[in-house]
Amino acid sequence: MIGVEWAQSANGVIGRDGALPWHLPEDMKHFRTLTAGATVLMGRRTWESLPPRFRPLPGRRNLVLSRTPQPGAEEEGAEVFPDLRQALAAVSGDVWVMGGAAVYRAALPLADRIVVTEIREHFDGDTHAPEVGRPPDSVGEWQESTTGLHYRFLTWG
Repeated sequence: MIGVEWAQSANGVIGRDGALPWHLPEDMKHFRTLTAGATVLMGRRTWESLPPRFRPLPGRRNLVLSRTPQPGAEEEGAEVFPDLRQALAAVSGDVWVMGGAAVYRAALPLADRIVVTEIREHFDGDTHAPEVGRPPDSVGEWQESTTGLHYRFLTWG
């Protein structure tokens, strides 16, 4: 199973200056539950955006896409691949794509499952979510975060 997962604001923002522009602990918990025991696949900049204490993401096989060698990434617990095709060929179980935008766009046509945390509020940002192109199969109820943000989970597949 190839899954793609992201959180986006009402105006489609997924990032700003290499980080999430919001704090949504419930989404982080959802992500941990969703990806536990699976492989996670991300681009180099997403890998570098993770705080060092969270690299590699625990309880998951961490794959990083990079066109250039990444000294230190393998020592930090990641496996580096030059392209999506080679990375996916190395996986024999569930894999969750976790960013960034270019990796999402490349993986979306291959995805068996898409899970999006939709945030009702608008945010300024420089990175936007890809268009899924069809209505979700499941739309969760709006919930309020401990931070005051409103969110729900959308699922395709």
